[in-house]
Amino acid sequence: MARARIDDIAGRDAVAEWARDGDGTARPVLALAVRYTLQLLAELSPGGTVEVRVPPFGAVQCIEGPRHTRGTPPNVVETDASTWLGLATGRASWDEARASGRVHASGQRADLAGHVPVIAVR
Repeated sequence: MARARIDDIAGRDAVAEWARDGDGTARPVLALAVRYTLQLLAELSPGGTVEVRVPPFGAVQCIEGPRHTRGTPPNVVETDASTWLGLATGRASWDEARASGRVHASGQRADLAGHVPVIAVR
């Protein structure tokens, strides 16, 4: 069963709170901000070629191309919540996050350059 869509106002408020409080953001708010921005990524770059994982909060499949259906996906991007929100809001660049080792990407198509940021921070 698909997860219900996160309301835009609630999602934007959570992202704004994270932008203001950073590492001091309450865990439920952090989870909402991550899930909302993952939702936006999947809506803005639909597809099933790349799986983006932000444990323990969520994962989405996105970007057009060959669709993954079973087993370990061939194209995976995984990072922590803070790094993901930095990418999602444009506070961090894809190249910098990759070079620093804060993002683990495997597979030929595991590249989010051009797909992030997904939201502007108020």
